[in-house]
Amino acid sequence: MAKAAVVKKKVEASKTTVLSDVRLYARKIWLAGLGAYAKAGQEGADYLRDLVKAGEGVEKQGRKAVDARVEAANSQIDSVKGSVKGSVTGVKEKVEVQLDKIEKAFDNRVAVALNRLGIPSRQDVEALSAKLDELSALLEHVARTK
Repeated sequence: MAKAAVVKKKVEASKTTVLSDVRLYARKIWLAGLGAYAKAGQEGADYLRDLVKAGEGVEKQGRKAVDARVEAANSQIDSVKGSVKGSVTGVKEKVEVQLDKIEKAFDNRVAVALNRLGIPSRQDVEALSAKLDELSALLEHVARTK
């Protein structure tokens, strides 16, 4: 019986040791989890700050790149705009010359058609008016001398 009591005490002692070891490991696991949470929170904030700084740098580079491309596009637009204006001015001058030619041709044809109908031209009316002015002046001169 003494052997049974000693074995029983050893079993109880080993159960107590195993139980205390489990409690010790459970506590260590719990503390490790809390430590991991705290470290992740602290490192997460630091990591977030690092990400924000990196993002700001990329944003500045992106803005510089966009500004450079916009500047290049604007200069190309200005150069094309200048050449287009030059081309438009040239075309406009040519069109005006052609319109003047067409207008003169139209005026000549209308004058010929009116002349065929017996309607005097502007020059004819002006010539007659000048002759009438001369005759009126002569008549007044003759009337004064009498």
